Amino acid sequence: MSSAPAAEYRARLQLRRDSHIQLTRLDLRYSYARLAVFLAAIATAVFAWKDMVTWWFLLAPIVCFLVLVQMHDRVVRAREAVKRAISYYERGLARIEDRWIGTGEPGERFRDDHHPYANDLDLFGRGSLFELLSTARTRAGEEALAVWLKCAAQPEEIRARQESVSELTGALDLREKLAVAGEDARITVDSDFLLDWTEAPAEPFDTRLRFLTFTFAALAGLAIAYLILTFDIRPLGVVVGLQVLFLGYAHKQGKRILRVASARVRELDLLSSLLTHLEAHEFVSDRLSSLRRALNTDGLPASRAIRKLHQLCEFHEWARGLPLFPLGFLLLGYLELALATGSLVLLCNPFLAVAVEHWRRGYGAHARAWLVTIGDFEAFAALSSYRYEHPEDPFPEIVASDATFDGIGLGHPLLPAEQIVRNDVHLAGERRLLIVSGSNMSGKSTLLRTVGINAILALAGAPVRATSLRISPLAVGATLRIQDSLQEGRSRFYAEIVRIRDLADLAAGPAPLLFLLDELLQGTNSHDRLAGSAGILRSFLDHGAIGLVTTHDLALTAIADQLAPYAANVHFEDSFDHEEMRFDYRMKPGPVSRSNALALMRAVGLDVREP
Repeated sequence: MSSAPAAEYRARLQLRRDSHIQLTRLDLRYSYARLAVFLAAIATAVFAWKDMVTWWFLLAPIVCFLVLVQMHDRVVRAREAVKRAISYYERGLARIEDRWIGTGEPGERFRDDHHPYANDLDLFGRGSLFELLSTARTRAGEEALAVWLKCAAQPEEIRARQESVSELTGALDLREKLAVAGEDARITVDSDFLLDWTEAPAEPFDTRLRFLTFTFAALAGLAIAYLILTFDIRPLGVVVGLQVLFLGYAHKQGKRILRVASARVRELDLLSSLLTHLEAHEFVSDRLSSLRRALNTDGLPASRAIRKLHQLCEFHEWARGLPLFPLGFLLLGYLELALATGSLVLLCNPFLAVAVEHWRRGYGAHARAWLVTIGDFEAFAALSSYRYEHPEDPFPEIVASDATFDGIGLGHPLLPAEQIVRNDVHLAGERRLLIVSGSNMSGKSTLLRTVGINAILALAGAPVRATSLRISPLAVGATLRIQDSLQEGRSRFYAEIVRIRDLADLAAGPAPLLFLLDELLQGTNSHDRLAGSAGILRSFLDHGAIGLVTTHDLALTAIADQLAPYAANVHFEDSFDHEEMRFDYRMKPGPVSRSNALALMRAVGLDVREP
């Protein structure tokens, strides 16, 4: 466990808990104060009704109540933010103390049975790499992190990500703000619906009816001015009558446009809080600075552009009560005021709809870039949190050479620290294939997963669980979780050879293949298995690939001699002590010399005798 990050998290967690207690007390006081003012308002109304005081005295408790509501709302929102910060640091401590499984987002929606390694290397699901890494609070952030884990980056991009992750590692305050501000965004913001609206073609309303709206606005202005100068109501009456005839449809269209905009602006408001924190921060690394610049739209920060739309929708909410004014004036007998305000009511929705459509044309096309930028920032924040919480994990060295994976002290990041047994794996130059033999449960598959998951971390721009790692750009493929399928009518053997065919296509691609084959071709007879395995591995090596193959079939260890000097045997040992199997999980040179299958059968009570 990393003591310094844990101590910092605990100190911050205690401060947030203390703040939460204080805000809870303040919340209770405001509740009592609001109740007291409300009762005072009732008492004042009673006194005014009995002519003991003037009705103007009611203004004091009403104003006081409204002020208390605003102040109370700020306290409630501050308490909710502190509560989210408490959750953020509690989960951070859980990750540091290896209690994180089940506490985060597993990313189930990113599972892909046809991906060459996602299921095999536990990228998604409960207890997955995604759950360990992800601190994202928006769907865009989760999607960006998932893409980084599923698709290897180019060397220049990897180095740029490493630089950005290094810069954000110490920015704990900023990472906390992003996590706290984005809590509701992950639940509420639907990126697809939002982009469908912002990128939709311009409404038909924005052509002929727009012209009518501005024309009637000018006519209404002239008619009202004429009324003020001459007290002649007839021109205004004619204008209002024409508005009713020609702007009725525009009024309905405007309401529809504004209703949709109001739903979308709530989502944009949630993103705006994230954008505000990012816009206020100055970054040094090229990648983060570039992302920060992408938030400026025609010289205007994205958060301010969103605020413009928010103000339009807010005015629409306020304007929904405007029809009461002309009705009230009409009931009071003020026909001139009724016509003037009625004209403005008829123009209100069309005008606001035109303004919303103008906003969509000017800023809607940038919404996708805003989401991508937020997503990338959150992905960087996730990797930075991992690096902060595991300072002993270094960045890998990305080398421009033939296929290389040279790891010292490799461990599996999903295992608790006290359970990790580290091994060295050297695949470079002439050594390009390791045939890993050993008994059941000795650690063969865990070694493959350790190599694979560290390669994924390295190629995503993240730190690795190793003393050091030198790695070249690689395409990763694995067969660790190949299953048969009753629904698809496929046997495990058929599913395996289909995956191997896919890996062969990867091996022929631009990046060398890192293959991780678990119990290769175990679903066929020994003769075909040996011949098929040798042929597959030779084909991979001919394409410049590197990798590991596990087997408990000692006959397959002879392949190393056939493929020398490119292949070598390594193994894991076990010991049997008083009916208990013991494993040291340390890789040793050469093939394994014995099997534990019979001993395991006897250990569970099966009556198995030598023939």
